[in-house]
Amino acid sequence: MRSRLLWALPIALVLLLALAAGSAGAQTPVATGLDNPRGLAFGPDGTLYVAEAGRGGTAPCYVTGDGAENCVGPTGAVTEVRRGVQRRLASGLPSAAEEGGGGATGPHDVSLLGNGRIVVSLGLGADPALAAPGGPLAGTGLASLIRLQGRSGGWRELANIGAYETSANPDGNLFDTNPYGILATSGGTYVADAGGNSLLHVSWSGRISTVAVFPNGLAPAPPFLGLPPGAQIPMQAVPTAVAEGPDGALYVSQLTGFPFPVGGSTVWRIGGSGPEPYRTGFTNVVDLAFGPDGSLYVVEIASAGLLAGLDGTVIRVSRSGARSAVAEGLFAPGGIAIGPDRAAYVTVCSVCPASGAVLRFAQ
Repeated sequence: MRSRLLWALPIALVLLLALAAGSAGAQTPVATGLDNPRGLAFGPDGTLYVAEAGRGGTAPCYVTGDGAENCVGPTGAVTEVRRGVQRRLASGLPSAAEEGGGGATGPHDVSLLGNGRIVVSLGLGADPALAAPGGPLAGTGLASLIRLQGRSGGWRELANIGAYETSANPDGNLFDTNPYGILATSGGTYVADAGGNSLLHVSWSGRISTVAVFPNGLAPAPPFLGLPPGAQIPMQAVPTAVAEGPDGALYVSQLTGFPFPVGGSTVWRIGGSGPEPYRTGFTNVVDLAFGPDGSLYVVEIASAGLLAGLDGTVIRVSRSGARSAVAEGLFAPGGIAIGPDRAAYVTVCSVCPASGAVLRFAQ
């Protein structure tokens, strides 16, 4: 999800583009000046919580699979908007990013059970051995699920998702973990591991189990690979978010891995026999939510495919399957929550340090 051109843009210009781009409904900024904002959720009292992946730091540093150097620092956060007032509820959370702070890995999502249980996913997007004892990221807290200590700003680890990937490796592929979208319930928290291609369940006592593994697929090879016409290449599933549907079942969105084909993303329903396609034909979906009328909302971070840039769309799918755009032309939208006022709240500029925002779209 990195775009090196983005990091060269002046921050004020990036924010202006993000706030001006949406084209479907009336929009209002709700929170601004955020560091790589991703998932968001409402509490029962109407307070909005936003996960900020941070902007990295200076040490420790490590090299990712694509050869980039990321450095860690305590710059992740959870921001709340309470009665119109924006403030950071928790700061000092672990974050990793390249120089400049764009496209950070850190707090990816936040979910609540009542007002007392606030959980946050901390990503990694790499081999969990990096964060294991003896690894360069040991003790940072990356690759875990944490619980905030009420409104004090403190936090503690609830489960080590990286250690589970190392021991269980649910999809049987190379070790990779990236806790991303989460859903807190009375029985525990569901975690979409975008690196491990799996949906996990973490009990409130910290026990981890595998709920589902998502199938990898094939996609048309991009022309620049020089393969014969019609050739297809393997594509990872990359689950990104989990939500409870109106029928009480779990639904999981899918980004897809390289080559990020247009129309290649599926929203899966977790049925008795495993993941079942529910809605298909989306592109690079990073979040989903259900409205009070049962409509499905999906966030495409790059509607023309990640290889073509980061212009995204929020799509509403009625229970009958009819699709309409809530907002189009958004720069790198990253998360969605439907508010008590039935408006759609969306994070934009989700790969931007200091210039991310939450927009409200009236419906």
